[in-house]
Amino acid sequence: MIPYIHEAEFFPSIALSAALDRPVAEQDVLGDLVVASAPLDSSVAAGGIEEWMFADWEDYLLAPVSLHPYAAGPNANDPEIFHMAIRLHPADRDLHPPEWAEIAQRLTRVAGLAPAGNEHACRWVALQARPGRLDVIANLIRSDGAWARQPYPLARTLMVECRRIEADLDLVPAQPHGGRPPTAQLSAQRPLLSRAVADQSPSFVAAQLATLMCQLADETNGPIASVRGLVEQAAHRLEELPHAYGPGAAHRLEWIARRLHGIQQDLEATAADLPGAGQRAALVPITPPAPHAAPARRSR
Repeated sequence: MIPYIHEAEFFPSIALSAALDRPVAEQDVLGDLVVASAPLDSSVAAGGIEEWMFADWEDYLLAPVSLHPYAAGPNANDPEIFHMAIRLHPADRDLHPPEWAEIAQRLTRVAGLAPAGNEHACRWVALQARPGRLDVIANLIRSDGAWARQPYPLARTLMVECRRIEADLDLVPAQPHGGRPPTAQLSAQRPLLSRAVADQSPSFVAAQLATLMCQLADETNGPIASVRGLVEQAAHRLEELPHAYGPGAAHRLEWIARRLHGIQQDLEATAADLPGAGQRAALVPITPPAPHAAPARRSR
């Protein structure tokens, strides 16, 4: 699970459209796409949020601007519409709506949008409009007219909470390498295919090749997973850029990451179909040469 923070906006329609990732009309009913939101009072919730249209959520998120005529961010002209999103690992299971709601509530709590025990929270809504992705959009002006206080650095706070959520919901962690750069282990983990020997049976060779494919496709230490992780991180960074080329390039990288995940699945399926699964031989990894010991200095 990887969180990232979009550039803030002055209008919630921009963030809502980005979350839905499709052309939107004001009359579109969001319905089941909304998995959670801040508590709504009786006047706001009239008619039921299941019937709320895009324009209703836009008005709901924009309303705090009029609560206090002098409400302003730290730099006076800061935009008040906050947008964060998280992406699940491609190998994660499909989550149920209550699980998405729990993730949204936990992230809004640590992000300072709805602090525990504070009745003056921000207005926010969580949308699950794309597979494996959750978008949370909020107005940083609280119900008392003050500006929300968010932790610094916010990105690190969200990342720590995502690690806890992964553990609690039994999700695939975003950093399977213990926080080390994924490419640091590539040379040591690269399997070495032994030379063919005349007396090796076909089933033995097939088992050996199947082991190699499994090592390549391994989600924890495999080289393809490492490359895919770097591609996904690059996509998230590009989406944060305020320039027009960022989202387009990020979208292409997302598709590259999906194709890499498909290659992993194809390798696993091919290995499973090969004969001799019971006698798969352990391949010999390339062991980096031990560093030469420095000559000892003579003591006087």
